[in-house]
Amino acid sequence: MLPKLLTLKGTNPGPSNISRVPEQILQLGRRHRPDYWLVVFCIVLLLIGLVVIFSISPAMSEVYHVSSNYYVLKQLLAIVLGLIAFVIAAKVPLGTWRRLVTPILVIAAIATLLAIAMPVNPNYPAHRWVRLGDFSFESVEILKFALLLWLAKTLAERIQDGTIKNVKLILKPLIIGFVIIGVVVAGIQSDLGSMGVIVVIIGAMLFIAGMPLKKLSLIIGIIAIGLLLSVAVIPYRRDRLLTFLHPSANCQGSGYQACQALIGVGSGGMVGLGVGSSVQAYGYLPEAVNDSIFAIYAEKFGFVGAIILVALFVGLFSRIKNIAERAPDDFSRLIVVGVLSWLSIQTLINIGAMIGLLPLKGITLPFISYGGTSIVFVLAALGLVFQISAYTKHLSTIGQGNRGVGNDYNSDRRRVRGAYHPYPSGS
Repeated sequence: MLPKLLTLKGTNPGPSNISRVPEQILQLGRRHRPDYWLVVFCIVLLLIGLVVIFSISPAMSEVYHVSSNYYVLKQLLAIVLGLIAFVIAAKVPLGTWRRLVTPILVIAAIATLLAIAMPVNPNYPAHRWVRLGDFSFESVEILKFALLLWLAKTLAERIQDGTIKNVKLILKPLIIGFVIIGVVVAGIQSDLGSMGVIVVIIGAMLFIAGMPLKKLSLIIGIIAIGLLLSVAVIPYRRDRLLTFLHPSANCQGSGYQACQALIGVGSGGMVGLGVGSSVQAYGYLPEAVNDSIFAIYAEKFGFVGAIILVALFVGLFSRIKNIAERAPDDFSRLIVVGVLSWLSIQTLINIGAMIGLLPLKGITLPFISYGGTSIVFVLAALGLVFQISAYTKHLSTIGQGNRGVGNDYNSDRRRVRGAYHPYPSGS
């Protein structure tokens, strides 16, 4: 009966009508086969990362004086925990995640405060990690996950009550949250790279939610000015920018990591030195197992291997994009868009920095870099996407009755273009 009501003359379920459909109706989409290609891409990328870490473990053990199995075993543990997080995120209903947004935000805030309060490691003088004995995790990864859910919930509510274009209503909580996050992440934790990722996540979700482009451009401009000022006033950030502009000017000083990364990538040639061969991992390339792992990968597998890795990432992002276009409601669509922007910008920044196209930032390469917190929360986020992929339905008529309306329609269309029907196909 419901589909007939929705398709009666004069009740075309266009963008303006979808926001008025009760939330409980949006949960009635029929479950179907989820996108298992998403799992395939994740497993392949995780295995590639594990192989690279296994191959350089002997070198890393000599440099850092740890067991030869230290990095491999910790990475295996992180993958197991990440897969458990994936399953939990895929099984717990989205409605439950929506209700848990506030507790998750509180947990993220507590983790961030703990990281700030704890004494720093001399090798990593930044308040980014919570260390409890041999166990440690990076608080900003929890923050990304919490922000993703909170923003999806908030914007979905604004879409549903028709106030998404009310810039004052949207901007007030957003600006307050952004200022707090900026002070903590970019200021106290000195993690401008993660702050950049957070900015992209916010911008992408606002765009898809239908924020007017003029207002969105103004917001982006203000944020860009803030980021430039944060670079200008911090000496080591200025040095990184100058190194990016002139990478070979100071290879023994501020440009050391950039130069060594380019040496690693270049020495791989067309097919690489081989899995068991690496020179840069023996203390020449800083953060070889973390931020610089793409340079090590390119050294081992060459240009061909690098192209294959990039193709795998593109394939994964393509699957996520398709799921976003077919998501059953605004909340789930915004989650998928947030995950896509999170993973894609982080991949772009990491690889771009290693090949000299972007300034160096302390950003891990998803699935590949050593780092338990990143793997766990990336896989948890993908678990949400996997769950959403099982509730997609086609609706080719969304927005057809509103063509030519103008800018208001264009902002709505961003939210529903190519969308799949959130309603059941039968009565």
